[in-house]
Amino acid sequence: MAELEELMGYNTTFDQENFTLLLIRFVLNLLVTGFIIRFMYYPKSKRRDYFFTFIVTSTTIFMLLFMLDTVKLQVGFALGLFAIFGILRYRTDTMPIREMTYLFLIIGISVINALAKNISYIELGLTNAIFITVSALMESNRVLKHVSSKLIVYEKIELIKPDKKNELIADVALRTGLEITNVEIGSIDFLKDIAYIKIYYLSSEVNTADNSSKSRDFNTSQN
Repeated sequence: MAELEELMGYNTTFDQENFTLLLIRFVLNLLVTGFIIRFMYYPKSKRRDYFFTFIVTSTTIFMLLFMLDTVKLQVGFALGLFAIFGILRYRTDTMPIREMTYLFLIIGISVINALAKNISYIELGLTNAIFITVSALMESNRVLKHVSSKLIVYEKIELIKPDKKNELIADVALRTGLEITNVEIGSIDFLKDIAYIKIYYLSSEVNTADNSSKSRDFNTSQN
């Protein structure tokens, strides 16, 4: 039996060193990715579905690559898996660019934490700290103010003239309560005296319904 297990590549001997390494790195990976997702991504998006997706994907990638490395499979295969998950798209709903960025981020962190076994814990901790710091800076308004856009149907068609742009911005700002930075005029319907315009405004959070213009766009579950 032992010869068969050896031939098939199985090792039934408990390896305390590898077990400790797995436990420490898994906890580190979970803490880092969990912190980024919970305190940087989630407060603005409130998307529990993506929260679940990111955590489970991070755990799966880490365990998969850690175990693959322990059986000495080629690194190229691991990088191939990384590329597949990096270009992942869901058939039911196209992932927004922000969610895709976070998915790529947590996959990258998980790959590093699983495969970078020849560096010290200080270097590994510093690498993870850099990921957290950069993510925090990009999510804050200290580097760039977040500008959101919204599509609206506007009925005061006399204000869409180029020379009345400031009046248009002031009117939309008054009626919406938003800090408008710019407006763009789209299609104009003179029969109904309406115009489709796109407004840009400063915002502290991401609004997934910003560019929804039909009732069916609001049917996507946010839970």
